[in-house]
Amino acid sequence: MLKPEELRQMTIQELREKERELSEKLMGLRFQKATGELENPAMLKTMRRDLARVKTILREKELEEER
Repeated sequence: MLKPEELRQMTIQELREKERELSEKLMGLRFQKATGELENPAMLKTMRRDLARVKTILREKELEEER
């Protein structure tokens, strides 16, 4: 689980990279779920929440930069 404090210390570029990485992992987990290979279904919820955290903090930083 990613902590918001850690994410806020990252640059916008690092956050975008993390967002892409988490999106790819989430897609892989969804494929595993569809094929019945997913061992820990709770990982889907954790990944979705981590991705949401990254997107939220990325948006905060983008808005800060506009000011």
